[in-house]
Amino acid sequence: IYGQAVVNGAELAVEEINASDSTVKFTFLKQDDEADGEKALNAYNTMMDEGMQVLVGPTTTGASLTVSDQTNADRTFMLTPSASSPDVTKDKDNVFQVCFTDPNQGTGAADYIAENMTGAKVAVIYRNDDAYSQGIRDTFVKEATDKGMAVVYEGTFTNDSATDFSVQLAGAQTAGANLVFMPIYYQPASIILAQAKAMGYAPTFFGVDGMDGILTMPGFDASLAEGVMLLTPFSVNSEDAATQSFVKTYTEKYGVEPNQFAADAYDGVYIVKAALEKAGCTADMSSTDICEALIQVMPTLSVDGLTGKAMTWNAEGEVSKAPLAAVIENGEYVMK
Repeated sequence: IYGQAVVNGAELAVEEINASDSTVKFTFLKQDDEADGEKALNAYNTMMDEGMQVLVGPTTTGASLTVSDQTNADRTFMLTPSASSPDVTKDKDNVFQVCFTDPNQGTGAADYIAENMTGAKVAVIYRNDDAYSQGIRDTFVKEATDKGMAVVYEGTFTNDSATDFSVQLAGAQTAGANLVFMPIYYQPASIILAQAKAMGYAPTFFGVDGMDGILTMPGFDASLAEGVMLLTPFSVNSEDAATQSFVKTYTEKYGVEPNQFAADAYDGVYIVKAALEKAGCTADMSSTDICEALIQVMPTLSVDGLTGKAMTWNAEGEVSKAPLAAVIENGEYVMK
């Protein structure tokens, strides 16, 4: 779901820009990396052979960790829509992010819970062989502890064990947790929600951006997600005119509503356009020359997008924008 959403969002932005009076025009290349580091590197090299000058991708943290090292060595500008680990950009002046970093998500979630769900007894279920999940967990627990919150249980799993969460759920229930924080992707979250219902355990489940996509997951009973909370920079139900236009166009074109990953990629293409314009880049420049020019202008940009207003970037590649909290009600995200 994430990979296809990123492709769709980027493609839609490219088509809009090419149809506009913009002096910047794009040729759109795409490769499926299957969220695998080695395949992502092969995909990157294939597109470089095809003349790629700027990369909007990869989608996931794992693939981006591998590719970002190569882009840094090659001096290719990279803007990932949705890879959130700080390690993706660490010590790489050419790599920037559209989405929140893992530390920001962990801290933001803990702050929201502390401010709005006073006295919650919190359990954390996270995947300890995934940089995304581990990173958010670390900052969440630190911030929660600093805020005086009660983290009464922590349960872990790996990619190989992401099919049975009965031990973790029983541990959380026994510890008296009335809120379960899940810094994980929607696939294991869907299993957790189903197994929790089967055992009669009904805490408040609180997720992060990796939960987005659960409502459109094939075969998932959306009623299981009723009441689930998550931090997100984007909601299809936003009254913002630009968002409503995007949702309408995207849904008509692709037959499904966009999630935040589609919006991140859409913003990513427009961010690149803004950077190219400000840097005065032209299509006849090499990828290396474009990279060096964009590195200079990125910390000077302020971009209004679907996933944030007045988005800015520091020299470390991290975006600054405000997170929003949403709750799933009747199969839709309702902003809080």
